[in-house]
Parts: sequence; structure tokens; C-alpha cells
Amino acid sequence: MKKLVLCGVAALALTACNQNAPAAKAGADSNAIVLIDGSSTVYPITEALGEEFQKANGTRVTVGLSGTGGGFKKLCRGEIDIASASRPIKGEEVELCKQNGVEFIELPVALDALAVIVNPANTFVDCLTVAELKTIWAPEAQGKITTWNQVRPGFPAEQMKLFGAGTDSGTFDYFTAAINGEEGASRGDYTATEDDNVTITGVGGDNGSLGFLGLAYLTENLGKVRAVPIRQANGACIAPSVQAARDASYQPLSRPLFIYINKKHADERPHVSDFVKFAFSPAESEKLVAEVGYVPLPAVAYSLALAKFDARKTGSYFGGGSKVGVTVEELLADASK
Repeated sequence: MKKLVLCGVAALALTACNQNAPAAKAGADSNAIVLIDGSSTVYPITEALGEEFQKANGTRVTVGLSGTGGGFKKLCRGEIDIASASRPIKGEEVELCKQNGVEFIELPVALDALAVIVNPANTFVDCLTVAELKTIWAPEAQGKITTWNQVRPGFPAEQMKLFGAGTDSGTFDYFTAAINGEEGASRGDYTATEDDNVTITGVGGDNGSLGFLGLAYLTENLGKVRAVPIRQANGACIAPSVQAARDASYQPLSRPLFIYINKKHADERPHVSDFVKFAFSPAESEKLVAEVGYVPLPAVAYSLALAKFDARKTGSYFGGGSKVGVTVEELLADASK
């Protein structure tokens, strides 16, 4: 698996991360750059795809980490070619794009299982219900739910420290929608960050801590943190995993991940179109998505996504907000519209 190492805080030039990057291929435009920004959750995917595209094509790729919301702002201002997102675009973001004359193409790029994590030394949390997670994370829990025994009587009276995605993150939006029933509805007294490595460090350094983040960061840091299974409606406790995300048995925290392409840039900048076609080549994408710890789309989804891109079908099919509990079949139906 590729290491989830961040080469900086702002836009990350992959050439700076890869000292052995090849020279531009013959005929490549040396001034061409694919500009990507957005989700820290999707970053491992776009970073891996960008690195391999750069090797194959010679075109430079930069990847930024301003969060899903930050990426959409840049996309809708026409500042980047592609926004990566861990949730669908919101209605106000669609409006901003319209105001600036930016049309976008929405494509699912992978599936994810949001992981709830604790410190490995925590031996008492074996499984949590959605109701218990809401007890911890609901807005009214702020300053009140501070010890584990307030979550479940059998838990110890141990101080609880919380870590998770920042408010500009699509992961924050999806998690709050899935657990609290409304995007953005959350207590504010937790360590919020756009860098999931901060959550790993925080949870890994405190025995009473709890956090949430994308599956790739869990997979990369097994041993430093431990995933908590979520009790399902049938009573089964299911842990986040590639298989559980693929078969939709891990609910309500399985979700699609996206890229949004500026249509004008795809039309006018051949290297942007070339990157998208590379990104949805099954031979490349399936391997790279799996390598960084996420769930590749079913094989048919790649051809459907390319057909949608080639047809330049713009707009979002998600109604301006997160869609909790989306299945692979629903995702494919949306991609093929």
C-alpha cells in the first residue's frame, strides 16, 4: 500500500514528492498541469492516480488538501480542474458554480467505509450502536457527555477525548448526516482537523479517545488505532472493511467518494481529459484504489463513468446533499443517468 504521507499543507506538486519522476514524454506540453484540490479522504486516491498518470503521460499533477468544501469553492471559482469530494455537492455550492458559469461533471471514483476508532488499549468498547454514537456526537452532548459511562452504564467513568473531521470536510458532513440525522449537526468541543493523520495521532495517544475517519487511514495505521464495529439493524456488529463497504453490510457509514470535473477545462485542456480517462481505466483505477485502502467500483462502473464523461453530462444527481446508505446498485444507476 502507498504510504499516506503529506508533502505539504497547500497544493502538493507530485514532482516534489517523487524525486525519480520521469521527464515529460515526447510531445507532452511541458506547461500542462492538472490541478486537483479537495478532500483529505480522497487524497490518497487522487495522489496515487496523479503519480501514475505523471509517470505514464509526463504531465504534472498537483493535489491540494483544502477539504471537500474548500475544493468545491475552488472548482466553482474556476481555479482548479478537478475537485475531490467525500460527499455530494451541496445546493449552495451548485449555486456558486452557476453564478460563475462553471459546469461540472460528477463521477464516483471509489467506495469508502467511515471508521469509528478507539485506542488499542481500550478493551471495553466492543461494538457501538448508532444511538450511542449520537449520544456522543449530538450538538446537545457538548460539554455534557464527557465520560464513557455516560454513553453506556457498563462502561468505565473514563474521560473521553474526541477527534474527527473539520467542518469544511465532506467526511464531517456525511458522518453528522448518518449519525445525527442532519449535515453539520454536531458538538463542537472536539479536535477538528482536515488532516486525518492528526486524528490517528490523537486517538493513538490517548486511551480514552474516540474518532472517525476514512477507511484508508485506518488500514494504514492498524496497531496504532482500533476500529469499533457498528451494530446493524439485524443485531450483527460489523466492522469497517473493503468487503463490508462493497456489499453495503456496514451501515450507515458506507459511502461513495467523488471527483467533480470542470467541464470547460475538460473541453479546452486535453491533459485534463486525458487524466480523467486514465483515472477511470479499470486496469489502473481498480489496482490503485485498492492499494491505498479503499473499495474499487464494480467493473461496469468504469465504463459507465467514462460514457458519462464523454457525453459531458453535467450536474449532480444527489439532490444537494449526502445520501446515507447508498448501495452499489444505486450508485451505478446514478452514474448511468
